[in-house]
Amino acid sequence: MADLQPSRALFLADTPMLDARAPVEFGKGAFPTAVNLPLMNDSERHQVGLRYKEQGQQSAIELGHQLVSGSVKEERIAAWAEFARAHPEGCLYCFRGGLRSQITQQWLKSEAGIAYPRVAGGYKALRHFLMEAIDQALADCAFVVVGGMTGCGKTDVLLQLDNALDLEAYANHRGSSFGKRASPQPAPIDFEHRLAIALIKLQAQGHQWFALEDESRLIGACALPLALHQRMQSLPMVWLEDSREGRVERILRDYVSGLSEEYVALDPRHGFERYRAHLLAALGKLVKRLGDQRYRRLLQMMETALARQEKDGVVDLHRAWIDALLAEYYDPIYAFQRESKRSRLLFAGQQTEVVSFLRQYRP
Repeated sequence: MADLQPSRALFLADTPMLDARAPVEFGKGAFPTAVNLPLMNDSERHQVGLRYKEQGQQSAIELGHQLVSGSVKEERIAAWAEFARAHPEGCLYCFRGGLRSQITQQWLKSEAGIAYPRVAGGYKALRHFLMEAIDQALADCAFVVVGGMTGCGKTDVLLQLDNALDLEAYANHRGSSFGKRASPQPAPIDFEHRLAIALIKLQAQGHQWFALEDESRLIGACALPLALHQRMQSLPMVWLEDSREGRVERILRDYVSGLSEEYVALDPRHGFERYRAHLLAALGKLVKRLGDQRYRRLLQMMETALARQEKDGVVDLHRAWIDALLAEYYDPIYAFQRESKRSRLLFAGQQTEVVSFLRQYRP
């Protein structure tokens, strides 16, 4: 069976992928449709790696066959066969498309009677392909940045556009000190892969320019590709406006009501405690910038609001600290940023106006 080459078609079709690497490798980065069904677990891989350094490749291969034999081998082949039968359109890969994927492919054929394609060059080639897709998009396509004060609804704008890149969704983080979600962020490499695949799919739909939110280099623990971040510093911008009252309500929806529900849904017993710890820790990150007196005042407001929310589910008291934090901390920062970016502004307006402008905009 001929090897598959890394291609847009693999990602456009959301091709199921059997990842034969060790779990520690998979955890550092994979692809959205990949499932980790390793040839060797972490311990076995470590032992084989040591043997390779000490006695060479042939001895390492022999040790690998000793470690993955008998019932262990049978169990792994059974798992691969189950995946392959469930996903006949899929493929498999290892790190570089070498021995591990060759052996996985051979055993699937000889022991389970399944001919299953593997990717030439493996994970490394697939990742290289995706990173080149980002570079190509930066060279060939246009971009517009959506800016605005904290809580103005930039993500709400992106959700109404067909050509948006929702960086915060790919990073599973809202981008601010309070932006952590109840579920964990993807590995930084996985974030890059999500971005690249989104670009590939949007380009396949015929889009040649993209809207994205104004972000710093880091979205939580996920870093924007350097070339993209550098490009964003000079991109044309639209500025989303909203009243402070509207922004307070949106933050209350997303960072209080919505976030507490996320935490409780994931952990009904301890979710509210985790949500409370999240808000308190996020405010604590700002203590040096707020100053001790202002921080303690906001902390008291937050703790009072959390106590009321825990008691009877009422979130109204959260508006006090949200409004104060916007007025005294975030708004002065964003006002300065808007002034510094004035030369790049294409348009400014309320949400419906900005969405209308972007839908009609042509670079």
